[in-house]
Amino acid sequence: MSVLWIVLALVALQRGIELVYASRNTRRLLEAGGTEIGARHYPLFVLLHASWLVAMAVFIPPQSPPNWWLLGLFAVLQALRVWVVRTLGPYWTTRIITVPNAPLVRNGPYRFFRHPNYLVVVGEIAVLPLAFGAVWIALVFSVLNAALLVLRTRIEERALAVRRGVS
Repeated sequence: MSVLWIVLALVALQRGIELVYASRNTRRLLEAGGTEIGARHYPLFVLLHASWLVAMAVFIPPQSPPNWWLLGLFAVLQALRVWVVRTLGPYWTTRIITVPNAPLVRNGPYRFFRHPNYLVVVGEIAVLPLAFGAVWIALVFSVLNAALLVLRTRIEERALAVRRGVS
């Protein structure tokens, strides 16, 4: 089995586990009086991330030699991803759910960045295809991701502004 296939299988497994965790958290947050905001754009993120993995599986030759430095950087990004998920704990979800009176998280990576998860995803989408020489996949999906993140960040900032008392 090629390094590419092993890495893609591990990423797909990780994303699947995260979706189960996010779904549980989403359900609990909604039961606690939370409200989902920006649900209309959510399927576009699912499509983007699934297409990103499929594009790598289809268009990168399986025996492409990896750039081990970039794979190492991708591993660092995974550690940062876990840090974000652990920091948010029961508040981490793949959707924008806001719960009135819930504390805003300001520890962990949130001490340094407002949206550390999005920074990690930006890195992942670029770095993994580049690790296998797929410059055009990195470029196309980075541009698409950036467009979606501009929309999502605006929606999320509006939702958080209300909770910060800034509205």
